[in-house]
Amino acid sequence: MTDNLEKLLKDGADSARLRFGLGSAYFNQRQFLEAIPHLQACIAMDPNYTAAYKLLGKALLKTGDSVAAKVIFELGLPIAIASGDKQAEREISAFSLKLSRDETQP
Repeated sequence: MTDNLEKLLKDGADSARLRFGLGSAYFNQRQFLEAIPHLQACIAMDPNYTAAYKLLGKALLKTGDSVAAKVIFELGLPIAIASGDKQAEREISAFSLKLSRDETQP
């Protein structure tokens, strides 16, 4: 799947949707480091792409970067709320809460 999407990107079909697709495909293959730059590019192209914030935060958590994940979740939550994306709002809130709990535990 990633080969076809990478070919589209190489051929100049860059878009937020393509970048999210690549990030999602790499994430699902547990290639979190490869997913991150595509999800970042997705957000740069479309700052209202709420699913990208959620998935980028999760990918950052999988790589052990909880500080960056928290920042992404904090950026994405108000966007999810403003856009009415209840699913992203719930999931981002849940991940943020888990991160906050983890920070307070010794």
